[in-house]
Amino acid sequence: MSPQQFQARFGVSRETLERLEVYAAHLHKWNPAINLVSKTTLDDLWNRHLADSAQVFSLIPETTKVLVDLGSGAGFPGLVLAILGVSEVHLVESDVRKAAFLREVARVTGAPVTVHPVRIEVADTPAADVVSARALAELTLLLPWAHGMLKPGGTCLFPKGRTAEDELTAVKDSWNMRVERFPSQTDPAGTILRITELSPR
Repeated sequence: MSPQQFQARFGVSRETLERLEVYAAHLHKWNPAINLVSKTTLDDLWNRHLADSAQVFSLIPETTKVLVDLGSGAGFPGLVLAILGVSEVHLVESDVRKAAFLREVARVTGAPVTVHPVRIEVADTPAADVVSARALAELTLLLPWAHGMLKPGGTCLFPKGRTAEDELTAVKDSWNMRVERFPSQTDPAGTILRITELSPR
């Protein structure tokens, strides 16, 4: 996927596309030193990472003010969602080198993010309307983390691969929740889980 194909698919402005191009350039520059993403996916960056993150944007409730992204890594999906228009994004990333990368990209793109270079368990973030996490952990870990950070009535958005249903089965006896499934636009085996009404049983 080219930047122009990305723009056509998601209908972003020229300014937003330029900010994403700056992000992509920094990723290419920093990746050899700190391995932000797998080298094999770098050649398909616009599809594998940027589009994969951008597709989450349409699933965010319109009333969302604060989004907390767990285990942000190279910024997917949280930093992309900030560039696309989420008004306040908190990126939780315990690796200090990756956190430095996130801060630098936020600076040069003007993205409205705060980087928290700490472990998720001790992150001091505002109560979130949305908690997101991509390729971080299974739901057995994600749900307790998210529940502690969400506002009442908040939403979880978790892109998942082929294990999504197995993960849901593993937590069904521990959590009450409403689950919606959306097929991934970038991974034939992928599903985005939108979880609401989350509470422990």
